[in-house]
Amino acid sequence: MIDLARRGALVRVLAGLAGAALPLVSRDIGANEAGSRDAEVPSGSTGRLKQSVCHWPYHAVRLEVLCARLKDMGLGAIDLLYVDEWPIARDAGLTVSMGYASRRDNFIPVGFNNPANHKMLLNELEVALPLAAKAGVPNVIAMFGNREPARDDAAAIDVCVEGLSKIKSLAEECGVTVCVELLNSRIDHHGYQGDHTAFGVAVMKGVNSPRVKLLYDIYHMQIMEGDVIRTIRDNIQWIGHFHTGGVPGRHEIDATQELNYRAIAQAIADLGYTGYVAHEFMPTHPDPFSSLADAIRICSV
Repeated sequence: MIDLARRGALVRVLAGLAGAALPLVSRDIGANEAGSRDAEVPSGSTGRLKQSVCHWPYHAVRLEVLCARLKDMGLGAIDLLYVDEWPIARDAGLTVSMGYASRRDNFIPVGFNNPANHKMLLNELEVALPLAAKAGVPNVIAMFGNREPARDDAAAIDVCVEGLSKIKSLAEECGVTVCVELLNSRIDHHGYQGDHTAFGVAVMKGVNSPRVKLLYDIYHMQIMEGDVIRTIRDNIQWIGHFHTGGVPGRHEIDATQELNYRAIAQAIADLGYTGYVAHEFMPTHPDPFSSLADAIRICSV
């Protein structure tokens, strides 16, 4: 998840690509380095992990065109679509791997850590969860929210548990998972309270539902705490979804950044994880689909 100002800047950068039939080129990526850019991603070759891609980095491309392109690249899903966009993905043969419950500019700071938000958030989810079940959308996203001055982490954990516990029965009945995202508060989302895995895990343990899980954003948690593979291994039972992004800068997940995404993908797959790994990085290559093709190869373990 990224703030709206940075999202707007990226859309302007990609505006010239809107609706274009962009060439698909790719690198053949090994564990730690990139090779030549002369191979396409074979259809369906995403390995043991179900890979997806977030919509917003490609927002300048018409959604119908984007979905068709993703399908051709072998992806079976697209992440972070609003309810009115779900049919477009379905008609293209894609699963919406993560959906929004609502359209709100304050979606990130207004979360479950403040009891004053619970009524609105629960109302949104009560509407969205049955719709998601009907549309075959397995996950909807939620937020912990920005810190309240008078509420420390322990109190905020209790408040989050209280609020999310009120929706877990409906989520379980619908077979749809509410995924609450971990974000960094150092660079991108100053003030966000769910900025460490321990905070999120404490909430998940308190709710204790197979349909309320963490959205573990690898980019954000690398910034906040590092030790990504060990943390994932220790807490996989509480994680329902992953996002990728290169550190620093949230760009490509190749050898230009500090994380070894091949090793991370291998570790996730070895745990028997059956959810989605969704790519959420801002491509810097003139052809953003080339960067996406690279990411698919890196995570095809």
